[in-house]
Amino acid sequence: MHPTEEAAVPTRVIGLISGTSVDGIDAALVEISGTELDLKIELLTGETYPYPAGLREKILAIGAGVAISMPELAEIDDAIAQVFAQAAQNIQIGHQPATIIGSHGQTVYHRPPADRGIGKKTTPDSPLPSTDEINRVSAHSPLGYSLQLGRGELIAHLTGITTVSNFRVADIAIGGHGAPLVPRVDAYLLSHPQEGRCIQNIGGIGNVAYIPPRYGNWLSKIRAWDTGPGNSLLDLAVEHLSAGTKTYDEDGNWAASGTPCHPLVEQWLNQNYFHLSPPKSTGRELFGVTYIHQCLKDAQAYQLNAADILATLTELTAASIVHSYRTFLPEMPQRVLLCGGGSRNLYLKQRLQLLLASIPVSTTDEVGLSADFKEAIAFAVLAYWRHLGIPGNLPTATGAPQEVLLGEIHQGQDSVLSREWESKGRIPNS
Repeated sequence: MHPTEEAAVPTRVIGLISGTSVDGIDAALVEISGTELDLKIELLTGETYPYPAGLREKILAIGAGVAISMPELAEIDDAIAQVFAQAAQNIQIGHQPATIIGSHGQTVYHRPPADRGIGKKTTPDSPLPSTDEINRVSAHSPLGYSLQLGRGELIAHLTGITTVSNFRVADIAIGGHGAPLVPRVDAYLLSHPQEGRCIQNIGGIGNVAYIPPRYGNWLSKIRAWDTGPGNSLLDLAVEHLSAGTKTYDEDGNWAASGTPCHPLVEQWLNQNYFHLSPPKSTGRELFGVTYIHQCLKDAQAYQLNAADILATLTELTAASIVHSYRTFLPEMPQRVLLCGGGSRNLYLKQRLQLLLASIPVSTTDEVGLSADFKEAIAFAVLAYWRHLGIPGNLPTATGAPQEVLLGEIHQGQDSVLSREWESKGRIPNS
């Protein structure tokens, strides 16, 4: 069957992802039809499944650079695959079964290409760590590297459903960043014929896709990159300031009770990543534990209380996003659409709106695409495209020299989990 003919029949796909915040596994069950400009999706259901506490702690430790043995790494890889597979089974309860799973997995390490290395912070009195300092890359290894745990072949075996995984490696292998990967999906689901839009995801790391009005050679004008910290520094600070009793600032209420320290924000914005031209990507390797410790140390000079620190870190996320737009976009957007966990942070949204003045800031919910599950939906689409043989990357976003097929396909066969469910008298695909 020709891909166009096959795409005319709706395909049921599951998208799975856990982002850099390691909040849990976002699962989306969607029906997809069409190919690109005629792409249509229907979100049947979405759910976030928290990690077991012990597994989440291990993942965060790896992301923070804690050394582990290869047997420990293999054990965690398998454990992540197992909880992803269980999420895929759970999301299907009460629905007809999916035929494809697109699993992004859990990123634990991301290294941009060596020739895009990040230099040192320009303010010498309080140096924050640079990517070059954290990721010392051999001159003989110019390619980037990105590691997602939760191997797709095990998910396929456990669920019996063909699984597409390892989406980033093909783009990286030809010189791209392997990130961000969602802009091509954004282009076909969220573009507008007259309105230029920024689709701003705020997960642990923030990333933007600028989608110009949909006419002429609009696709070649799309720009996308990681803007810097999203929730990563905020979550680390909340956990530290609450002595571990909280993991995030609900609705931004704690930060909203404080006052941002603008001189400190300006100081932090001197980090060279914010001034590096796109394409660019980053992660917890830069905006993580070492970075937040330096931020907390910097805050001591201004005698900030806990709420002020959170307000200032929130301001850094908002200011770095707006700085990115003003510095690197060909023109400012006519609308900003937020998605990801940070889109629920009302104080952050308020600060973004203030800094963007007359440019309206809303969420993708308001244009018909779930802000909570947009990333999971995107990896369902990328898996669907891989099945049809349609490239998934956007070279203007990742810096790759050409379009490539994304993802490795693992055929589903007998389902271990389904046999377990059936033995307990519970059928997930009823």
